[in-house]
Amino acid sequence: MFRQTAHTDTFSRDSLPSIDTFPEFLLEHFNYPDRLNAAYELTDAMVKKGFGDHTALIGNGRHRTYKELTDWSNRIAHALVDDLGVKPGNRVLIRSANNPAMVACWLAATKVGAVVVNTMPMLRAAELVKYVELAEITHALCDVRLMDEMRICEKESSHLQKVIEFDGTSSHNAELDELALEKPVIFQSVETAQDDVALIGFTSGSTGVPKGTMHFHRDLLIIADGYAKEVLKVTPEDVFIGSPPLAFTFGLGGLAIFPLRFGAAATLLENASPPNMIEIIEKYKATVCFTAPTAYRAMLRAMEEGADLSSLRAAVSAGETLPGPVYDEWQAKTGKPMLDGIGATEMLHIFISNRFEDHKPACTGKPVSGYEAKVVDKNGDEVDCGEVGLLAVRGPTGCRYLSGARQTEYVQNGWNITGDAFRMDKDGYFYFAARNDDMIVSSGYNIAGPEVEAALLSHPAVAECAVIGVADEERGAIVEAHVVLGAADIPSDVMIEQLQNHVKTTIAPYKYPRSVVFTKQLPKTESGKIQRFRLKAEV
Repeated sequence: MFRQTAHTDTFSRDSLPSIDTFPEFLLEHFNYPDRLNAAYELTDAMVKKGFGDHTALIGNGRHRTYKELTDWSNRIAHALVDDLGVKPGNRVLIRSANNPAMVACWLAATKVGAVVVNTMPMLRAAELVKYVELAEITHALCDVRLMDEMRICEKESSHLQKVIEFDGTSSHNAELDELALEKPVIFQSVETAQDDVALIGFTSGSTGVPKGTMHFHRDLLIIADGYAKEVLKVTPEDVFIGSPPLAFTFGLGGLAIFPLRFGAAATLLENASPPNMIEIIEKYKATVCFTAPTAYRAMLRAMEEGADLSSLRAAVSAGETLPGPVYDEWQAKTGKPMLDGIGATEMLHIFISNRFEDHKPACTGKPVSGYEAKVVDKNGDEVDCGEVGLLAVRGPTGCRYLSGARQTEYVQNGWNITGDAFRMDKDGYFYFAARNDDMIVSSGYNIAGPEVEAALLSHPAVAECAVIGVADEERGAIVEAHVVLGAADIPSDVMIEQLQNHVKTTIAPYKYPRSVVFTKQLPKTESGKIQRFRLKAEV
């Protein structure tokens, strides 16, 4: 049973799926006190352990020590409670690129007992509204540079009570910053239960309807005390860098939770392009990198041109399949393995991974300590070694969908069925085969085809369309749209550009179709259902 919640707004506890649909949680190796606030553990507790003068965050031209980050987040926490009326359990949305201010806001909201929903700057108002309505979000903290879409969302939402700006640069020149500067640096973090919800991470799912994944305070520490400690072997001397947004649980773990848990430093880039990451690696001698194979290919080319990336001791690849040749070339050029792994928003972070001392090309590795994995058929029965089936995993973290939406699809017989097809060899190594649904994974981003289709269909020239993923050497896959135009419209390069720009302005720009194929008709069943598999077969 659950511990006594510290939430006075009990929406999150009330919206957990039925406990009999939970996966089996394996918690014997992870012992935490009943009252646990993850943000306190990552800041105030680290100062008490003697890390106050250590650099915690590097970004926007400034270094922030653990003491400075603790004081900063505590001041914001006071402002959230005193001026914005945030109560334990309220859902707080944060909209920002990767910068220290976003981390400070996330920590502050977590300290006051709020349930945080981190979001990417690329999201449009229509996408933000879906999150707000599903999670009944009451407060939003938004980088002042990203307020336009947030204001539209505010007007369309029936739940948002307060939207406040913060300064994502280093000048502290926004309303939340000004309120916080007047506050004391000591804050008594809410004594949340270890199984109080701390974070809702949204994942699109193949249908394009967002699903909220609910994670407890203990979960945020488990991924550090498990994967980061065992596989990455993080030390206080490490400097982290990476490209995934903090809005993704992969990014929040790799660029905030992991370094802060062990007294290390994180470098945060608002534009984490490969050239920018290479520059920061060289400047700050970064040691641990989280990014997708696409970026590692660029780094390999940069090394050929003289870039010095020798400080990197850990190159973590996730988000898309790691091709064997990239793994081999990285090993040859650096003498160090690339750590391929697989995680899921539902599981919070990586649960199968290669190790420094145990790695193979084109192999995802073995389960992280505390996790168990197997390959099953559609009935949940384990398949023979070497046979491709569905990946099933269980461990200290697992799927809890907001309001139980599709919970029994993901969790079956106590196991999390991730939607990935894998095979396992006789030695217990796991090998990725394919996604088991229609999700398109491009440069580490999950893109739901139906959402792109909906955006295209909102253009007056589009009569019908179908979206599929097409293999791409650089990005793993790209979005390809098959479009039937209206009778009065003519296929052309200009029309392609118009449709691409329309998608970019309707939904997050990274979701736009890089390939547009005009066709007179789409393959359909007798009942009129589009047969996307036939389009894939034609590629």
